[in-house]
Amino acid sequence: MKRSVGYIKAFVLVAVICFLYGFAEKRHKGREITEVKVRFTDSENLYVTEEVVNKLLIQNKASVSSIDKETLDLNRVESLLNKHDMIENAEVYLTLDGKLKAEVSQRKPIGRVIGSSSFYLDRKGEVMPLSPFYSARVPLMFGFNEASIIKAYPIVQYIKNDEFLTRHITGIQRLKGDKYKLELREMDFDVFFGDSSNVALKFNNFKAFYKKAQIDKKLDTYKRVNLQFGDQVVCTKK
Repeated sequence: MKRSVGYIKAFVLVAVICFLYGFAEKRHKGREITEVKVRFTDSENLYVTEEVVNKLLIQNKASVSSIDKETLDLNRVESLLNKHDMIENAEVYLTLDGKLKAEVSQRKPIGRVIGSSSFYLDRKGEVMPLSPFYSARVPLMFGFNEASIIKAYPIVQYIKNDEFLTRHITGIQRLKGDKYKLELREMDFDVFFGDSSNVALKFNNFKAFYKKAQIDKKLDTYKRVNLQFGDQVVCTKK
């Protein structure tokens, strides 16, 4: 008899716990979202604003208070963010206190095409539209279109990852046969790079030449610097 009473008490206890858990879960899901928080993972200027991200997060609802946790589709919201032209990656989640949070990584432009159609080349080698909110300070690229830009990607990427080159190179011009000419800040000589082969070798040779000519105070005596010949720099004086 005592054993039966014990079983009954245990059953009742489990039933009560299940009821309370289900009630709490239903109440939790039914609560409305109290706040939307957006965090950009880097400190660079914004090519997409917090306001734009907020609108995507609340899925075009009139306000945050009109969304409840039960109807919110986190996967759909995250997918909407990741499809945005200016966003590289986004992660969306809900906190226990009812806040909808998003961590957003922007796409990073490394070059800007100037021409009949203007756009960025991003760090992954993909075409990126210009932003209405901010213009990136990257080398300007002339004579390119969306089909030809990818061939110059190794050159632009190398410039972006090198402090010296980023400081001195302001433009890249596409020549016939997918060869390139570089424009320098405050220097009036032309730099013929050739095609996009042997990028590291050519740039290392150029940096060695530049620093030596700067020490010798001869930078302003040249009108052309040619890097097309692999392991040597061929210079033409004025």
